Amino acid sequence: MHIEKKNLWNMPTLELAQKLLGMELIHENEDGVTSGYIVETEAYLGPEDRAAHSFGNRRTARTEVMFHEAGTIYTYFIYGMHTCFNVVSGPVDKPEAILIRAIEPVKGIDIMKNRRTGIKKEAQLTNGPGKLSKSMDFRLSHSGLKINHCKISIQDGISVLKKEICSGPRINIAYAEDAVHYPYRFWIKNNPYVSR
Repeated sequence: MHIEKKNLWNMPTLELAQKLLGMELIHENEDGVTSGYIVETEAYLGPEDRAAHSFGNRRTARTEVMFHEAGTIYTYFIYGMHTCFNVVSGPVDKPEAILIRAIEPVKGIDIMKNRRTGIKKEAQLTNGPGKLSKSMDFRLSHSGLKINHCKISIQDGISVLKKEICSGPRINIAYAEDAVHYPYRFWIKNNPYVSR
């Protein structure tokens, strides 16, 4: 069953980052269907958050998507080679987003393995934002599309209890001064697909 956008997206970013845990992220394309349960997220709270691309309301060709409505896909390159998959959150013109850091593969695992040759352990397929994007074939061209209104959707997945959700500082944001310590990364406790 597809999650209705109005029910899922109309909540504060920090709540949504936790609500997404356990939901199934799905991509249907020419190779077939791949999917996974979301097991790790990171929230970025826009203009007030030094770790966010949109800190200080920075508006560029890349960050423009972050000013769109919640439920919009935001993808970008890191290190010139890896795509990161994000969901825009917060109201229009309040540029917040949630990075999907890791998923537990569900459908199309053989397709994922073909996209990431040489992986010895299944847990390494999708235990990081660049890895999951390559496994799921997320691209820069997906930026600006609306989840559940394109070939990428988020549906009900597995139930995650509040006591199973851990939080801590986000990863690879050494530049972000005091924001380095914000506990805006969320993950499912003891899940082997969490990035660290």
